[in-house]
Amino acid sequence: MRYFAELAYKGTHFYGWQKQPDQISVQETLDQAFSTILDPNIEVTGCGRTDTGVHAKQYYMHFNFEGEFPEKFINRINKFLPKDIVIYRVFEVPPEAHARFDAVHRAYEYHFDFDKNPFRIDTAYYYHFADRLDKERMQEAAALLLKYEDFFPFCKTNTDVKTMRCQMFRSEFEFFPEQRRMVYHVAANRFLRGMVRLIVGMLLNVGLGKTNLEEVREALEKQQRLKRSHSVPPQGLYLCDIRYKDGILPLTRN
Repeated sequence: MRYFAELAYKGTHFYGWQKQPDQISVQETLDQAFSTILDPNIEVTGCGRTDTGVHAKQYYMHFNFEGEFPEKFINRINKFLPKDIVIYRVFEVPPEAHARFDAVHRAYEYHFDFDKNPFRIDTAYYYHFADRLDKERMQEAAALLLKYEDFFPFCKTNTDVKTMRCQMFRSEFEFFPEQRRMVYHVAANRFLRGMVRLIVGMLLNVGLGKTNLEEVREALEKQQRLKRSHSVPPQGLYLCDIRYKDGILPLTRN
């Protein structure tokens, strides 16, 4: 039988989602926990890969299991897992359901703090050049991305993907001047390797006047690298909203 699990994690102390030789990953940590409590052969499959230091407010994974869940399983698994991973729920899905391939919507947030905050050093990007940013120009550049479907300029090199095509649903900033912070929101059916961090880096360069809108437009039209390419640090990035085809997720969280 196939099950989905909904979870969240703080990525600071993990070498990304995917298993890596001689490194601690979220996937390997979950494999070990579920295999210890349920069955030694369990391997979990995630809805996507997050890089080292990137967080997930919402994440789904699937696994196969034929036995009976122990009483108060959610409490038991959460006690077993480290403090930076939490399982919210586990539920049965159709046997062909796939956490990664059946997802039709993924959303990310990138959080900036304009003042140094030692309590958010691992969960937001302290950006002390905020007063230099042209926020209207950044919002224009963010909106420009919605007009395109191919995103080669915002994909890391040496990637093995077969297509650069992504259907983008949202791309905009939310500003909180009184709190001295801002959040970039982006959503699409899929994302390329390193795509969000490269997009945010471009938007910062636009805000600083280092890159103009015509350069961004030309790079997207010709599917070529920008002259100035910048990837922001991982700690401000959160995967936050995963949606699936009808019939996979329960209507309510139980």
